Formats: sequence, C-alpha cells, structure tokens
Amino acid sequence: MEVEKRGWTLDVLQVVQSLGKMEFTLADVYAHAGSLAKLHPHNRHVRDKIRQQLQVLRDMGLLEFLGGGSYRLP
Repeated sequence: MEVEKRGWTLDVLQVVQSLGKMEFTLADVYAHAGSLAKLHPHNRHVRDKIRQQLQVLRDMGLLEFLGGGSYRLP
C-alpha cells in the first residue's frame, strides 16, 4: 500500500475511532471532512476518498458495512 493511501486509511480509521460508538453512518464520518481536507490539502475529492477508505477498512475486516450508509466496528 502506498504511503499516501496508508495515510488516508489510518486517518479515516482514527476518525471512526474518535466517534466513540460501535455503529456509525457515513454522515458521521463526513462531519470530519474538513479536518481530513486539512491533512490532505491536495485532494479535492475528500468525500469520495472517505468512501473509498471505508471500503478499504471493510475489506481489511476493520469494519462492517450494514447498508444504507451505515457501518459497524466488529
């Protein structure tokens, strides 16, 4: 995994963990888009990147996709 992608993945995971709940929505993570944009100023498609990284985290088994924009930590 590239350093840039690893950075995004870790940053999104940290946002998820900072929510402090086992189940959360895409909107919960989007609420942190501003802080992620500051960490990655060259990316103009922050929401797209958030969705992509949630899929990466799902594929890694670090969260479950429940459908309808809802997720759960295992």
